[in-house]
Amino acid sequence: MKTYKLNIARRYYLFLFLVVTGILLSTQLYAQTTSRVVEDGGTGPYNALMISEASLPTHTVFRPSDLSSFEGDQKLPVIAWGNGACANSPWEHVNFLNEVASYGFLVIAIGPMPEEGVEGGPGERSTSSQLTDAIDWAVAQNKDSKSPYYNKVDTEHIAVSGMSCGGLQALEAAPDPRVKTLGVFNSGILPQPGGFPGMPALTKDHLEKLHSPTIYMLGGESDIAYNNGMDDFKRIDHVPVFVANMDVGHGGTYRQPHGGDFAKVATAWYQWQLKSDEEAGKMFTGNPPGLAASELWTVDKKNID
Repeated sequence: MKTYKLNIARRYYLFLFLVVTGILLSTQLYAQTTSRVVEDGGTGPYNALMISEASLPTHTVFRPSDLSSFEGDQKLPVIAWGNGACANSPWEHVNFLNEVASYGFLVIAIGPMPEEGVEGGPGERSTSSQLTDAIDWAVAQNKDSKSPYYNKVDTEHIAVSGMSCGGLQALEAAPDPRVKTLGVFNSGILPQPGGFPGMPALTKDHLEKLHSPTIYMLGGESDIAYNNGMDDFKRIDHVPVFVANMDVGHGGTYRQPHGGDFAKVATAWYQWQLKSDEEAGKMFTGNPPGLAASELWTVDKKNID
């Protein structure tokens, strides 16, 4: 009888052990960071990854796969990105964002990491506050000694950017004093607040709140946001501002290999503004600026030598 009771007890404790172990393993698996290589990792000097960070599952991170070289004076500037249609997924922009990241940037896009081969994402709209969440996360990770980003993030050089409705989100988040540059892509403030539900209801006087160098990248006159973006450019007089038009319409070149020509110009802007790369800055400086030599682009600038 004693042997029988002992066997029952052993089986019971073995069962409990297996249950607890299974729960712990499931929790660990769930908390793991997952990643995927986009295209070939980008054309920049750092092979980039698209990552779903366990500590920020609401966003998608694009960054160099090897962080060992980012320390001291060479850290990762931050770019927070809002998506077209204020979508809660960066699925349309992964080539573009990964390409930028391959030049040594920590890019944090709104929305969970897109599934491979799946177009679209969660149906709900995102909000401008998620750009601030991205910045807050990057700052916290830089301070966390247990984080792979510990002391590797350049929290003094932060950009907010976005496309279409995401560009309005970037405009709404841009007054944050931590923001050092703003990128508005295929976007601009509407003459009257409106648009579709969830779109930031900004008015033109919001432009007065901008405090950092700003770039508008538009798709030419066929871009539905062309008039709005060009009107913003005309109104902005108190900060350096650059506008570049390429005749590709509202969709830009984001889904082209390595993000197409929009990625080339955007990367140069970020290198200039966030890394003080004067060679990259030649694309935007001078009279005329370097980008004016390209037959693809029509450009204008204010408060930039």
